Amino acid sequence: MENFFTETLGISPNVFSYILLPLLIFIARIGDVSINTIRIIYVLGGRRFTATLLGFFESFIWLMAIRQIFEHLDNWICYVAYPAGFATGIFVGMIIEERIAYGKVIVRIITRKGINELLGYLNSKRHRYTHVNAEGPDGHENLVFTVLEREDLEQLLLTLKKILPTAFYTVEKVNRAAEIGTIAEQSTRWSLVSWLRSIRSDW
Repeated sequence: MENFFTETLGISPNVFSYILLPLLIFIARIGDVSINTIRIIYVLGGRRFTATLLGFFESFIWLMAIRQIFEHLDNWICYVAYPAGFATGIFVGMIIEERIAYGKVIVRIITRKGINELLGYLNSKRHRYTHVNAEGPDGHENLVFTVLEREDLEQLLLTLKKILPTAFYTVEKVNRAAEIGTIAEQSTRWSLVSWLRSIRSDW
């Protein structure tokens, strides 16, 4: 790669070594770490083909970056660019993840006040929900569970703060959800057996 920039494009070796190369490594690290963040989202969402494809590009970019590191071990600027790109990639990946808003979330709402207006909103948006009469330290409470697309979460929370400003709620990511059956519990550990089974079921 160095020959291409220095001989073909006529860039000075010093400019390449101390400016262009660290910049390329920095950008590459942003790219592969950002892809890694998105890949994890699709893995948890069960999108096997998409996650596999992203994993290929993630590994390819990382391989190109680490190759340049080993070819220029005497260039200390590269040692700064590599972790700096990694850290920036985490930040960029989180922004992308928020923009994508992929997957489903489960929202638990607890309140002692009436929930007719809340249930009316959920019905109008066709969000599936379950209402449970519960008891708390202060007496009777209403407990509402609902699973919805993550892109609809912000609107739900805005509506909740408007009609039930004192309600307590929690939001959690959902691995999978189905009309028939149970919601799969999200897990952060993947065994080799479960991975092999997922590949078999995917094909």
